[in-house]
Amino acid sequence: MAPLFPQSPSFHLFKSCLTILCLALFQSDTASSALIMSLRNHHSHPQHRRPMFQTNQSTCALFAGTWVRDDTYPLYQYSSCPIIDAGFNCQMNGRPDSDYLKYRWQPLNCQLPRFDGLVFLSKMRERNVMFVGDSLGRNQWESLICMISAADPQTQTQMIRGDPFSTFKFLEYGLSISFYRAPYLVDIDVVQGRRILKLEDIAGNGNAWRMADVLLFNTGHWWTHKGSLQGWDLIESGGKYYKDMDRLVALEKGLRTWANWVDTNVDITRTRVFFQSISPTHYDPSEWSAGATVAATKNCYGETTPMTEATYPGTYPDQMRVVDEVIREMHVPAYLLDITMLSELRKDGHPSIYSGDLSPVQKANPDRSADCSHWCLPGLPDTWNELFYTVLFY
Repeated sequence: MAPLFPQSPSFHLFKSCLTILCLALFQSDTASSALIMSLRNHHSHPQHRRPMFQTNQSTCALFAGTWVRDDTYPLYQYSSCPIIDAGFNCQMNGRPDSDYLKYRWQPLNCQLPRFDGLVFLSKMRERNVMFVGDSLGRNQWESLICMISAADPQTQTQMIRGDPFSTFKFLEYGLSISFYRAPYLVDIDVVQGRRILKLEDIAGNGNAWRMADVLLFNTGHWWTHKGSLQGWDLIESGGKYYKDMDRLVALEKGLRTWANWVDTNVDITRTRVFFQSISPTHYDPSEWSAGATVAATKNCYGETTPMTEATYPGTYPDQMRVVDEVIREMHVPAYLLDITMLSELRKDGHPSIYSGDLSPVQKANPDRSADCSHWCLPGLPDTWNELFYTVLFY
């Protein structure tokens, strides 16, 4: 197959197992303290508070800029895109305001080309685009389908839903856009009823990704979950089993396994690789309101406008420092789609209490029920896809 889009000089691409024999082997050891301290020291330097690098600096700092009002947005209507999950469909769920739909991302020194679904369909004819990761990847996957569908609403399509793999096909164009759910990217096996997060094993998931022409990965949120939200019971690393370990250490081990898979299995003459940076949450009003008090509502409910600051309002996430380091050391170029800062400014873009079939009691208690992690559709993920479109084709 011919190469997927010649790479123009404007692109700045970054170069940067064991099976369980018996759970009796379980060890309660914590991860190596030397490795933990090394990571913590490495990631605590003040000069690393901002991203280590910016993408496309030679022509356009795509990910540095401001949000501007634009009444030509949104790019589609929720009522015309039936594939949106109920949890993301804020207007359908009764969100009363709509100004959050009217903002466009404006990079500091260039203009983003307007997304054109017909161009996407034409250029991606007979191709397979695959999103791999957690529900934030699903958020973006659904957004892209809606954006393309709006350009040719009469074209014949097919949705094949599954777990972990779902595919939406634009049949007349031979284009498949898929989502593969793998919140840690690496494998999870169930042994004797226990979920084992295998930090050095990715073969089970990776087999599903081999034939994609464009791969867009994301991970992050699930590595921090604890208690009932934790997605594993034990961690396997180096042939040992742990009840827990430093989460940054675990993330780095998992990402290096993913990076090794990409370096080993991706043919750069036919496949483009992207990594979506960490999507921020907005549960702490002190991030955007200097007057926030201890008694302030601890969620994003009632937020209707973006932050106005043009610079990152908080400390750059520790997880992104790990992502930066791993991607820089890869042999296969992986493009970092750095949506973290621009998304941090959008405290108004979350579903909040408009995230599905919430009861009146739940809606009356946003401190417990507001979703300030995912994003409304239409909404912010449409901008992520405008940036994805720009990097893919320009």
